[in-house]
Amino acid sequence: MNDFMNEAVAEAARGIAAGEGGPFGAVIVKDGRVVARAHNQVVGHGDPTAHAEVQAIRAACRALGTFDLAGCEIFSTCEPCPMCFSAIHWARLDRVHFGASRADAAAVGFDDDAIYQVLAGSAEPAFAVVRGVDADACRAVMQRWHDDESRVPY
Repeated sequence: MNDFMNEAVAEAARGIAAGEGGPFGAVIVKDGRVVARAHNQVVGHGDPTAHAEVQAIRAACRALGTFDLAGCEIFSTCEPCPMCFSAIHWARLDRVHFGASRADAAAVGFDDDAIYQVLAGSAEPAFAVVRGVDADACRAVMQRWHDDESRVPY
């Protein structure tokens, strides 16, 4: 077994044993060494965003003192859900390695298919979407940020 994936699996097992959430673990590696590890903590933290990958990204950013994880790789026990995939994208990780597939996750009760259908445009979200609320004010604050020469682009 890949050493880094073995660590992700061990992290998932720690999460299960702690009763903190689902069977998911992740490690982030830079220059051949683990800089962060995490497991799913949705239940433990009462936070639906506390997926293993997101928690590992947060820990890696703290450990490395940056929001830009270019040069890093993530090893996840399962194919990242759409939220985690997005977090991996925004963190600029170089590579994602995963073991189990989204179909494997669905087989044990973690079915993200509804999200994939919405993203593909073949279904509507399960919640109401109200667009354009105070759009001028929202665009103005975006422009103010854009015009600020001291801003940190990301």
